[in-house]
Amino acid sequence: MILTMDIGNTNIKIGVFDGKTLREYWRLATKKTYTSDELGVLLCSLFENRHLDRSVVSGIMLSSVVPSINFTVEHMCRDYFGIDPVFVAPGIKTGVDIRYENPRELGSDRICNAVGTLTEYGAPAIFIDFGTATTFGVLDREGAFLGGVICPGIRLSSDALVSGTAKLPHFELIQPPHVIGKNTVANMQSGIIYGYVGQINYLITRIREEMGEPDAQVVATGGFARLIEQESGMITRFDGLLTLKGLNTIYQKNFPSA
Repeated sequence: MILTMDIGNTNIKIGVFDGKTLREYWRLATKKTYTSDELGVLLCSLFENRHLDRSVVSGIMLSSVVPSINFTVEHMCRDYFGIDPVFVAPGIKTGVDIRYENPRELGSDRICNAVGTLTEYGAPAIFIDFGTATTFGVLDREGAFLGGVICPGIRLSSDALVSGTAKLPHFELIQPPHVIGKNTVANMQSGIIYGYVGQINYLITRIREEMGEPDAQVVATGGFARLIEQESGMITRFDGLLTLKGLNTIYQKNFPSA
């Protein structure tokens, strides 16, 4: 079985795959203060809770956008699984033609999402990851990665609204029943959520126009994807495990006999 880990700014998503089948899935908070032992004990506890022997893991594939934690995770993999992990990095086989001006600048999570989208849903496609930042990626009809868009995430936007003003209160990120709010919190919820939906739909429309693919499918993943998908009407598929699926596919491309 293959252990995959998507290390993001907010969460670490973890999946155990048996071939193409996801056997187990967990999510941990990303903490830069973790020691390798703390992280190892947490993972071992998760395995034990599902009655899964960690010795079944034969390979580990990692994507990380938090370089400061990579050394810790590498040591944890060696100490607790006896395996040297493989990172998604330049030179690794992905099966995707990346037409970025400087491919080394491209986040490994976006590469995984491109691979996951192409493998699971085909092309042409737009994939959107609603995380700490909201990232768009674009695959043309041949499956080549053309580029994309990076926006502040919905949580970052709401935090900036509160921290940048003197009197606006903290509020819960839930969809209000009406665009026209009757109180300050409802006004803020409406502005952030419906405003964000408007931004997403506009960008999808413009990307489709530039691609010349008016019917390009739109695949959404990430923590806030469901919230936006419900209102957008332009997101055609939701896949909360897209990045992990991409990681598993990349591992299989590089180690086909595993």
